[in-house]
Order: sequence, then C-alpha cells, then structure tokens
Amino acid sequence: MPTLLEMEQLKKSHADSPGTLLFSNVSAAAARHDRVALLGMSGQGKSTLLRILSLLDIADEGDIRLEGISSRQIDPIEWRKAVCYVAQQAVMLPGSVEDNLRTVHQLHRIPYDAPLVGKLLAQAGLETIDLSKNAADLSGGEKQRIALIRSLLLRPKILLLDEITASLDQSNAIRVEELLQQWHRQEGTAMIWVTHQLEQAARISDYVWFMGDHTLLEKTPAKQFFEQPKTGLARKFLNQPLDRGELCLS
Repeated sequence: MPTLLEMEQLKKSHADSPGTLLFSNVSAAAARHDRVALLGMSGQGKSTLLRILSLLDIADEGDIRLEGISSRQIDPIEWRKAVCYVAQQAVMLPGSVEDNLRTVHQLHRIPYDAPLVGKLLAQAGLETIDLSKNAADLSGGEKQRIALIRSLLLRPKILLLDEITASLDQSNAIRVEELLQQWHRQEGTAMIWVTHQLEQAARISDYVWFMGDHTLLEKTPAKQFFEQPKTGLARKFLNQPLDRGELCLS
C-alpha cells in the first residue's frame, strides 16, 4: 500500500519550558486505509504530535510529508483539508448547528451535501437534533459529534482523532466507533486515534504506535502489540488494571 503520511525525526520541546524535551526522534509512516492507535502514558506528547501532523503546531525539528510532498510545500488550508484534526474539546463556531456544518463547504468552496449530513447525524445518534439550534448550547457530547461530522464532510485522506469519545457515554461512543469503521470501509480514510481506553484501541486499530521515554518506542501490528509488546515500558502500560479490561482482538 502506498505511503500516505510520513513523519521524520520530529522533535518538540514543552511550549512553556523550551529547554524541556517533550519528544524527539519520532519517525513513522501511515499508508492509505491504515488505522493506528496512538498510545502511551500521559505527558508523552500524543495530542501535540497530532497537532503537529495537522499543522496546528510546529515541530522544533523534522519534517512531515503527505504523499511524498513536504508540508512546507503545501498550502496549510489544503493540508488541513486532507489531514483533518478532531480535538478532544470540540470548538463550535458562532451560529447554529447547521452554520457549523456548512462552514467547511464555504471555506473550501465545495457543495454542501445535505443527504450525507442527514446520514451522518443519524449514525451519530443526532437524527433529532435541531439544526437551527445555537451550537454553543449543545452538550459536550453533541458538540464532539458535530465536530466529527464537520470534519468528515471534507472527505479527508487522514483523520487525526484526539480522544473524541471521551465525553460520550458508552452507547454513543460505540455509535461513533461504528460510524468511523463504516466510513473507513467506504472511503478508505486512514486514521490515527489517540485513546486511553485499551479496549477501544484493540477494536479500532490495525497498528499501534506506542510513545514512551519521550519518543516513539513501538510501531507494530495491534494484535502483536497487545499480545507481545517489545518493550518493558509497553508491558507495564498494558498491565495497568484500570485500563486493560477484556481486549477484543477479533
């Protein structure tokens, strides 16, 4: 499968402490259709890495390439259309729910696909939502799902998902997982997904990138990672009793 997204020797220091290393020597590649769970202890820079990959933050060193072309050679707006970041804390723009969904079409001058919007809302459990409602008045979980749908409407080549089900109850979290799995099957969109839920990581990923010791320690098929991690730090991570649960590897 052709390489879609590459990162080479990325390095980043803490924003509030430039002399303190967040991570370094981070190199990896994702192909079309890949589903990657980005795992690791808190404080390793997983969210920062996603933001760097979406050009919302800048690495101190290193390069990112999309289909072999450096991010330095691509207009940031076009890059973010193809490499779309969905934050854990959803940001709603001023206006209604529908205004928020239409924004991406206005920004990128593409037609608004109302039937697709209706389908995605239903899949996300939002089929009864009032599109004229002020987006600021939505619940946290509703905002999260609207932000995800807003990103899907761009039909990105790769989705960067930062704990996007953290504010959802179990039923809606499973709905979102199923929506994304179906989207992946239909569209072939690659996904890099930060999650602290190991059960979820095992369900949604083909590969695991594990961050520890301020770098990317493991890049391995998901089944292999959960059964035989290569590093002691990963083994310790997987043995945390509050997170392990029953892993579904089928």
